[in-house]
Amino acid sequence: MDLSLQSTLDEKRFTSETGLAARIAAVSQPVLADFGFRLVRVKLSAQAGATIQIMAERPDGSMSVDDCETLSQALSPVLDVEDPIPEGYRLEISSPGLDRPLVRASDFRRALGHEAKIEMAAPVGSRKRFRGLIESLDGEATEVKIRRTDAKPDEEPEVVLKLADIAEAKLMLTEDLIRASLRAAKQAEADSASAEEAPRRGPGRFAKGKEKPAPAPAEKTPKAKKTKS
Repeated sequence: MDLSLQSTLDEKRFTSETGLAARIAAVSQPVLADFGFRLVRVKLSAQAGATIQIMAERPDGSMSVDDCETLSQALSPVLDVEDPIPEGYRLEISSPGLDRPLVRASDFRRALGHEAKIEMAAPVGSRKRFRGLIESLDGEATEVKIRRTDAKPDEEPEVVLKLADIAEAKLMLTEDLIRASLRAAKQAEADSASAEEAPRRGPGRFAKGKEKPAPAPAEKTPKAKKTKS
């Protein structure tokens, strides 16, 4: 596996599950990594019977319907052996979506300029909940600066939060986020179309296989030789 891809797959989450969800996460992560995906979140639900929801993505944030099907087929037998919920359950594999959870530093980096809701494990100043635009990450990617959209007139609009102290964070579904997503999808479609239309080079001079024979050179009529008398 490419080292750069491996490093992105190995990027740690600053949030983690507890209890049974943590057990499922530990079992699932190696399987996801084998297919080039990384875990976003494991969530258990009792609605309409027991449900295990595993949210995953590629390191670039992408996830297709076919990817979900592939991962479901790979994870199902592994979880059957682990048997986390003996009474039976439904497995759901999903993408993070637009209003995605932010669980890694790279998530915040891709979301610069967009609005997020963040809950801290411990109070920062006098509050644990913040909402604002993601402005920047520090050089070591351990702290994020946001410009609060929920700040009162007498409160400081900018706040710096430690990623390690975040209990939960997610993007807000705003018009700016939707427009940015549509632009990205349109650009990806254009790039794909451009790649398909790119002219292909013909076979090289050493290419194997049948090739059209080169046309025979035109015959030249020999000239009469002049002789001295």
